[in-house]
Amino acid sequence: MSLIELQDESAGYNGKEILRGLNVKIDAGERIALVGESGAGKSTLLRLFYERLGEKAALMPQDSALVQALTVFHNVYMGRLHQRSVWRNLRNLVLPARRDVDEVRKVLVPLRLEEKIFSGVGELSGGQYQRTALARALFHTGDIIVADEPVSSVDEHQAREILATMNAEKETVLLAMHDRALAIEFADRIIGVKDGRIVMDRKSAGMTPGDLDNLYMNPDV
Repeated sequence: MSLIELQDESAGYNGKEILRGLNVKIDAGERIALVGESGAGKSTLLRLFYERLGEKAALMPQDSALVQALTVFHNVYMGRLHQRSVWRNLRNLVLPARRDVDEVRKVLVPLRLEEKIFSGVGELSGGQYQRTALARALFHTGDIIVADEPVSSVDEHQAREILATMNAEKETVLLAMHDRALAIEFADRIIGVKDGRIVMDRKSAGMTPGDLDNLYMNPDV
């Protein structure tokens, strides 16, 4: 089933065009990594995908956007705010309901965060912070996750753990990645972005990081 289909489209922000001539189709069940140097437009393209998917997708933004003043429970619970009544959401802010605590805890257990459920986000280590952001995205009931540099602040072991969990828990995974080796390993399709255009779109099977070198080379140098 096709989720997104762009035909000669453009994208940007604040009235500034960042990407142009976009032609791409994404089907349910794909695991796609957007790669390219910083400023190439990966985040802009990922944001366009998320906008087109709407509430079917969970977003894990580059800065994780966790609320520092709230607990792990409250931050993860936000993944379903749009599905719950205002009254239920307000009640959980003051006194979390047992059923909601139990549902959040189920997501935290495989991420080894269950003991931090009522800890403040500001007390977490970098890896715990990243896993909390993932937990919030996984708590979202949609089958799609859209993640911008989801493992940028963790070590390789934790990065592999986070990416493997995404692939196991969500049917469709759309990532922007700076680590080429991990992108190839955990995605089945690589989309290369350079100079505001999609210049590569191919299966990752058989690829090596060196196959992506052209995305990072300046032809004028």
